[in-house]
Parts: sequence; structure tokens; C-alpha cells
Amino acid sequence: MKTNANGRTLPLFYFGTLLLSVAMIVYVGALCFSILRLVLRLGEPWLYWNNRMIWYSGLPATVGLLLVALDFLLQFPEKRRSACRPVAGPAINRRLTVALTAFNDELSIAQAVRDFLNHPLVDRVIVVDNNSTDSTGEEAQSAGAQVVLEPQPGYGHCVYRCFSEALLHVNELIVLCEGDCTFRAHDVDKLLAYIDHANIVNGTRIVEQLREQSTQLSVFMYHGNFFVGKLLEFKHLGKGTFTDVGTTYKLMRRSSLERLMPLLNPSGVNLEFNAHFLDIALAAGEPIVEAPITFHKRVGLSKGGNTNNLRALTVGLAMIRGLTFGWKSQ
Repeated sequence: MKTNANGRTLPLFYFGTLLLSVAMIVYVGALCFSILRLVLRLGEPWLYWNNRMIWYSGLPATVGLLLVALDFLLQFPEKRRSACRPVAGPAINRRLTVALTAFNDELSIAQAVRDFLNHPLVDRVIVVDNNSTDSTGEEAQSAGAQVVLEPQPGYGHCVYRCFSEALLHVNELIVLCEGDCTFRAHDVDKLLAYIDHANIVNGTRIVEQLREQSTQLSVFMYHGNFFVGKLLEFKHLGKGTFTDVGTTYKLMRRSSLERLMPLLNPSGVNLEFNAHFLDIALAAGEPIVEAPITFHKRVGLSKGGNTNNLRALTVGLAMIRGLTFGWKSQ
């Protein structure tokens, strides 16, 4: 069986899938170019290059299929046998600490804080204010949150500080969410329904019936996020089904988060931090289950990876780069 220096199986299926994706992109591009060439009545040398594109799309396709076959033949049975560390067992104490990321969310943060504080299982809400220039901190505090200022800019630093602050409290279960009202407290019950089967429950926005019609998640972002989710699944084949790598909404066991904190890299990873977190957790053997959650239109302006399709593409490519070549060192 193929293993790397750390004793883990090599992600042959993942790299094979990437090569097959490249082959498909080249082939479809060649077909589109062929239609354009015929419409414009272009002869040589355009015909030659058109034929070369179609011909050479077979190279990554062949290598990709070979890697996928090798993974199934040599590694997949072992991956299924040793997929994850054992789950800690039923979570007896279900009291929660909730940590919310916030950046210039004065229009939404108070509503988000009160929403979670009104949930019967929530003991406290922590808001990590990532250098907001408006009254986010004041609004959060007036709503009853414990407000912490994170001076290091960037989503990665903000999420990492949320983890750090939540671990200062005694609750065994920790919820990470955002302060823009795209997610609601009632979905905590959905996450809790799966925590007995995992150490981390990741919310997924992929279920169409649970998404509002008008959100900042465009069709391109929706399917791009699903594509990267499948790449994560293929990299860690046999460890679960994954469809959403961009959602912040998560439920975690304290013990799992404590093991992962030294492995996370808030300095080198920014808006792609959620994909980084899931990749690191799966590599460390933490059992992860996805739970469908409702997704609402945000209150206020989007400032993250969902600002527009171009920025979403940049974040998505950063996720793929991290999954493929490793995450930047601190």
C-alpha cells in the first residue's frame, strides 16, 4: 500500500480527480474553440492547434484514471478500516459556548447575539471583533455578548481567536458561527443531533430547500463550493461525505478542538480557513459529519469570500492550492 513519510496513505484518488478535471476543462475548451473556428471559417494553423488540444487532453485523463484505479485497488480497503479515531461517545452535557466572528456587523450582530442567547442550551455568546470600524463591539456587548477584540486582521485570525476564547470556558461543546444572521440558533438542534456520531459537525448549505431564494451565495459560488467539497472528500476518501467547505457554522467537542489547535495556521490562511480546518481535522483522524442547515440572506454587506464571483473564485483556488500542495507555514 502506498504511504507517505508520516505513514498516511497518499491521496492518489484526489490527484487523479484533479487530472481528470484538467482533462475535461481542456477538452471542453477545445470543443468550444472548434465551434468558434467553424463559425469564423478559420483554417491552419488554428485547425492544427485545435486538434492538438483534443489529443493532449487524453494525457491527464489517462494518468488520472490510472491514479484513481490504483487508489481503489491498493488503498481504499485500508482507508475504510482505519478512517478515523473512535468517537468519544454520547455527549452527556449539551450546554454550549457559542463564538461568533464579526467584522463591521453593527446592523446584524445584536440580533445574532440575542438569537443564540435565547436558545435554552447556550450558556454564553462570545463575539470576536476583528478590528471593526463601526459600532459592532458596542452593539454585541449591549445585546449580552462577551466581546473580545482580535487586532490581527483576517478571517483566519478571527476564527482561531474564537476557538481560543471558547476553550477558556468549561463547556464540552463549542459552536462556531458568524454574526451576520446568515445562520440561526435553531439549527443548533440539527448539529446536536449528529454530535454523538462525530467529534465535529459541519453545517452544509447545499440543500436547496433550506436556502432562502435571495442570498449572497450565487450559482457559481454554490457549485464551486460543492466542487471543492468533493475534492476534500476525495483527498480523504473513506472518511465521510463533504459538500460544503465554506460554511462557518460548526459544532465541536472540546477535546477535538484542543488536539487541533496546535496544527492550525491562522497566520498563513485567511478566507480559506474553513477548508484548512476541515482538511487538518480529517488528516488528524477527527470524525466529521455534515448536517444540513438553513441559509438566510445576510444582514448588511458581505465582506468575505462571497463578495462577488471573482473573489469567490480566488478563495476557491486558494482552497484547492492548500488541499493540493499543503497550507502555508507560519
